[in-house]
Amino acid sequence: MSGKLKNGGVIASRGARVMLLLLMAAIVLPGHARSEGKRFKLEDLVLYGTFSPRRVESMKSLNDGEHYTRLEGGGKTLVKYSYKSGKAVDTLIDLTDERYREVARIEEYAFSPTESHVLIGTRRRPIYRRSFTAEYYLFDFKNRQLTPLSAGGAQQVATFSPAGTKVAFARDNNLFIYDLRFGSEIQITRDGKFNEIINGTPDWVYEEEFGFNRAFEWAPDGSALAYIRFDETRVKTFDMTLFKGLYPALEKNLAYPSNYSYKYPKAGEENAKVSVHVYNVEERVTTRVDTGEEEDIYLPRIQWTRDSKRLAVMRLNRLQNKLEILLANARVGNTAVLYREENRCYIAEEHLNNLRFLEDGQHFVMSSEKNGYSHLYLFEMSGREKQAITSGEYDIVAFHGYDAKHKRFYYTSHEVSPLEQHVYSINLKGEKRRLTPGQGWNSAEFSQSFAYYAVTSSNAATPPTVTLHEASGKILRVLEDNAALKERLGEYALAPKEFIQIPAADGTTMLNAWLMKPVNFDPARAYPVMITQYSGPNSQEVRDAWELDWTAFLVQEGFIVVSVDPRGTGARGEAFRKCTYMQLGKIESDDLIAAGRWLASLSYVNAKQIAIWGWSYGGFISSLTLMKGHGLFAAAIAVAPVTHYRYYDSIYTERFMRRPSDNPGGYDDNAPLNRVKELEGKLLLCHGTADDNVHVQNTLELAEALVQANKPFDMQLYTNRNHSIYGGVTRLHLFSKFVQFLREMVADK
Repeated sequence: MSGKLKNGGVIASRGARVMLLLLMAAIVLPGHARSEGKRFKLEDLVLYGTFSPRRVESMKSLNDGEHYTRLEGGGKTLVKYSYKSGKAVDTLIDLTDERYREVARIEEYAFSPTESHVLIGTRRRPIYRRSFTAEYYLFDFKNRQLTPLSAGGAQQVATFSPAGTKVAFARDNNLFIYDLRFGSEIQITRDGKFNEIINGTPDWVYEEEFGFNRAFEWAPDGSALAYIRFDETRVKTFDMTLFKGLYPALEKNLAYPSNYSYKYPKAGEENAKVSVHVYNVEERVTTRVDTGEEEDIYLPRIQWTRDSKRLAVMRLNRLQNKLEILLANARVGNTAVLYREENRCYIAEEHLNNLRFLEDGQHFVMSSEKNGYSHLYLFEMSGREKQAITSGEYDIVAFHGYDAKHKRFYYTSHEVSPLEQHVYSINLKGEKRRLTPGQGWNSAEFSQSFAYYAVTSSNAATPPTVTLHEASGKILRVLEDNAALKERLGEYALAPKEFIQIPAADGTTMLNAWLMKPVNFDPARAYPVMITQYSGPNSQEVRDAWELDWTAFLVQEGFIVVSVDPRGTGARGEAFRKCTYMQLGKIESDDLIAAGRWLASLSYVNAKQIAIWGWSYGGFISSLTLMKGHGLFAAAIAVAPVTHYRYYDSIYTERFMRRPSDNPGGYDDNAPLNRVKELEGKLLLCHGTADDNVHVQNTLELAEALVQANKPFDMQLYTNRNHSIYGGVTRLHLFSKFVQFLREMVADK
């Protein structure tokens, strides 16, 4: 659940639009007058992409730090640009050339370290959220040749060696190395087997909750390949039934559905046994790294130091409140502890991404919450902390790297406000520069030399603008201004967001929120309200950032829409985000009930027409809030909800709840499944039947409990759909269902 689903993304096939008239017409609530400005349709928001901003994608810095590349022409061409002039200086690859017809388009690409070759991925097929297979090709710039990487079948995570002479890749749970000089391929593991042994790519739960899809790393000099091996033989399987369906149609399942079984460790159940190995390329021997006698652990990252003889291995205990970085001798496998940290609750997954070994070979950087906020710290290679790099009552959320030439560290933080995100550089004297001067939400991509950076900036009133800057902060040019979208938006009646604060349930703090009122708002009327939220640990929905999703349609149709970040969410320090530890759902739902009561007290709110919705963790919270609200909420929409955390995966759930045997009350007391008798109001459950993340088991078990409690509810299942619920016009059907459900709530009240 770490990669949460955002509300109402646009995912649809081109051919699907022919079905629109069968599914959706303009919906107007009784008594809601039209205002000036054009009206938009639900299709504009969830299917057509009418209001989707243009972005600058596939931009990669070249080694010289003065040029970058971009894909153009729908992935047909790879073009080289000058940072300084902004002009295209060369077309590096043009797939319209008849010689390259076997590749229809470039879907991903990576240059070799010497930039003599580029690795092209095409015909990608998803496996889970981050994993996929692809057909990789090597393009040789000297000979202008395009050749398949391997003839043995589709590959995963193909990666150049540091010298660019070899490519490592995974296939069928095994690892391979291709040598560009000799055109030879060797297989370096042979025990890989589906649902048993995985070499070099993570199992489902590591991929989902530790956020990566490649579990191997080249040594800095290319002499070795380190990888993580997963033995999931004893992990229990979960079965999903796949039907024929339509998008895509599985014709072989016409009469008899097929069964997909995969390893999915649930809370308290057995995990895969993980181990780290180092393959010596020249000697063709493999050494196992000593990670200790305890097997019930996690090894979520491996990373080489600047020394090709020393490998860093991250080790987490099962409860994820003790992190150690082991420094391994890559030739013999023995280890020593380089860094150790313990936390009273847990160590969040995002800190695993911030380990950097600096070019001097004498220092490394790591982030920690040890002083109550997420900050960066500098350490010597002995493990001794040298100093804090950042400090203050704000969280850093990303570490971009270190410019050794100018001795500056680059990072993103919420220093201005929890509602804003900005990018900074800082040196060891604490001299800081803010690199994103505008208001709102900012992110940056840097050239390899840190001489240039591209900023994507937006706020609640303004779609994203992408600008290119020099290191000094000077803007060189605008790469994307979304002028066409801004002009289009001016034609419609759109409600602005008002940022407000709402008291938390315990009265000790204020919750960040935003509110949208209909454009022809009349304070003498009483409006229905819909609360939108996600509420998961360290998440954030209330941001001064551009977003236009299906809730804007509700506002157009006469609803007030409110978004609330309850306690447990991000950007406000460790104490705020970890107060939900051991009791997921309790405090978040308490705060949303308090927000509902606060809204009901407003003169322009119809207290009998307050609804709440959410997806994934948000669906867990919306259903729980409806039950605990005892009539405060008229309705709730829960999409792909966890209805009992005993049904969810081990890594995510135990990070926040420990094991069920450690904390039975935390699991049971806050499970919607156990509170069905308290249900008052309308409940809509929606789920994809092939959801590999939050299993449809959650919704079906809740539905059965509701039936046996004789509680009415609505349910909509989507055949063969995963956690994102898309394909064909599925998204339009889903959101149309929401709108119709809310119309019925208004009519009933």
